[in-house]
Formats: sequence, structure tokens, C-alpha cells
Amino acid sequence: TNFARRSLTGVVGLATAGAAVHHLTSENRKVFAQSQFPTAASASESSWWPFSKKERTIMILFGPPGAGKGTHAPNIVERCGTPQLSTGDMLRAAVAAGTEVGKKAKDLMAAGALVTDDVVIGIIRDEIKKPDCSKGFILDGFPRTVGQAKALDEMLGNEKVNCVIALQVPDEVLEERICGRWIHKESGRSYHATFKGLQPKSLPAGAKPTKDNMKDDATGQPLMQRPDDTADALKKRMASYHGETTPVLNHYGGIVHIVKADQATSAVWAEIAAVLAKVGK
Repeated sequence: TNFARRSLTGVVGLATAGAAVHHLTSENRKVFAQSQFPTAASASESSWWPFSKKERTIMILFGPPGAGKGTHAPNIVERCGTPQLSTGDMLRAAVAAGTEVGKKAKDLMAAGALVTDDVVIGIIRDEIKKPDCSKGFILDGFPRTVGQAKALDEMLGNEKVNCVIALQVPDEVLEERICGRWIHKESGRSYHATFKGLQPKSLPAGAKPTKDNMKDDATGQPLMQRPDDTADALKKRMASYHGETTPVLNHYGGIVHIVKADQATSAVWAEIAAVLAKVGK
């Protein structure tokens, strides 16, 4: 079964073996994932998925920006036969559909206020009642705080989160991955200053990347870096991520599985697949 990946968020991890995926569109990431890990796409859910059919698979996927969630999440979706839920996507859909919680969210946003946890939980509650979540779902980027985790636990009632996968990458590796990224604003084409195969033709070998020598291969127009892709911005983002995530992982305790995500893409997937097999025993 081909389950559409709902999440529009997440940065494609530039792990060694999977660096080229950064050039792909979000629609084609699954094609890339299937070419890299054919067993993930070919294994049927009925013959492979280890969780009991009597309980829904409720999984949380954690990972800092640049850890590779965008690369591996489609594979997990294919193997589990359950959709990946992004709170951002669900929020926008609820607002567009004019649901009760969507209206509350719209009012909060119109007032310039943050969407409250109870509204987010309400959106998740509505979403997981849909038919495609009948076998379970994968939460991406939620919960971010212990308070949200406790609210999620309460909302699930007799059900519970039964697997947490955390992609772990040293901050210095993330800095190289993220701070080396440059984009062509008009087309969205992505490049990297140091990763071979992703460097623009305009960058001389061994040269330091600048606005003058980082240009789009197709148009020759200057490339740019996103404001969040600077070293200073990344340090703030990582401090926030660690501060929020560590207590949440502690909250879930024994169902948390740390995956070493600073290795070749195929090796990372092997660890994830091993976790999925282990938790199903």
C-alpha cells in the first residue's frame, strides 16, 4: 500500500550515502527511499509488521534539523503501513476545513497568539479517528514538551505510545550539514559548499563559499543561505531542541530507541529497521 507522506516539514538529511536526496522534491523522496532500501518498499505489511494487530501502532519520530527525518520517515511509513502526521499540516488542514478546533486555531492565529496545546491535541484527536489511522500513526515533531506528552497520553486514553525513535547526530556534524547549504531562491534547487556532488560548478576547488562564487548551475544567478542556516541560528535552534527533547525522551523511558544518524544512510536505516523488529517481539 502506498501511504502518502503528510509531513511537509523536516530537512532532508545529508548523510554520506544519501546526500543526493537533497536535490529531490518532496514528492520524489519516497522514490529515492525505495531505490536505496528496496526491502522497505517490497515487504508487505501483513507479512512484515511485527506489532499486534489488536493495538494501533503509535510512534513518535524525533530528530534535530538535518538529522535525516525527511530521508527515513517515508520508509518507516511504508513499512508500518501508517501515516506520518505533522502538526503543522494538520493545523492548516483543520483551519481550511473549518472544523471546531480549526476555528479556534484560526482565531488564535488572527490575534497573533500561539496555538495552545489543547487546540493541537484536539486536532490530533480528530485526525487519528480517520480511516487511514485505523492501524496507527507516526507523530512528527510532537510532543515537544513534557506537558504536551502528558496531554497526549491523557488524550489516548486506553491506548499508549508504543515506540519512540530519536535520530541522534552530534551538533558539529549538523553544523557542517546545515551551514553548508545554499539554495537558488526562484527554483528551490539546493547545493552544498563542501559535499561532493552537491557543489555548484561556480565554486572553485578548495575555495571558501561566498555570494560571488556560489551560483546556480542552470541560470548563473546568485545562491543564498536561509537565515536559519547560519552557525549562530543553528546554535540557538539546537539549544532549544535539546532543552525540549531530553525531558520528553526521559518521560517515555523504556520505549525510546536512539538511532545513530551520523553514518551512511543505509546504516541508519538498518538501525531503524532493527528497532522496528525489536519492539515487535
